[in-house]
Amino acid sequence: MNPDNPTIELQRTRRSVAPRLLMEPAPSETELETMLTIAARVPDHGRLTPWRVIVIDREAATRLGEVIARTYASDHPDADAERLTMERTRLTQAPLVIAVVSRAAPHEKIPEWEQVLSAGMATMNLIVAANALGYATNLYTQWYAYDRRVLTELGLAPHERLVGFVHVGTATERPADRARPSLDEIVTRY
Repeated sequence: MNPDNPTIELQRTRRSVAPRLLMEPAPSETELETMLTIAARVPDHGRLTPWRVIVIDREAATRLGEVIARTYASDHPDADAERLTMERTRLTQAPLVIAVVSRAAPHEKIPEWEQVLSAGMATMNLIVAANALGYATNLYTQWYAYDRRVLTELGLAPHERLVGFVHVGTATERPADRARPSLDEIVTRY
């Protein structure tokens, strides 16, 4: 085994970066295509492709932010202007946002949970691919990722669920390594 393997080192050091710290440039079209191609290279029992992605540029993020703010205001009529601005700008902080959608559906041979796992793996592959290209990322799964009004605006069908919003950009500052569980805490040998 080669401990200096760049793939291993990338996985060992990968960290999420807050969207507010992500700036231009965003990935180029070629880099985005590479990221999306790698996202698609995941286990997919039955070749169902039980997921899809929605690439959200700045203009679309602004439009979707208006929907998020209106939805929040509808549910929280006492929300102040500062909170509504925060909701409105949730998806405009990073130069690129990609929504990953789970399309898991009943199947005679492949359980839905397995299809949802495939969508989660596509999400992680997308994140790792962006990081391998030198970008920083964050996966957000806030309230708006589950609100049917927001999902309808994104064009999701009733059976589709959002895995989350992957924020992508350039970061000049990376978070410090946080304490992680030790292997003794998470591994059982059978």
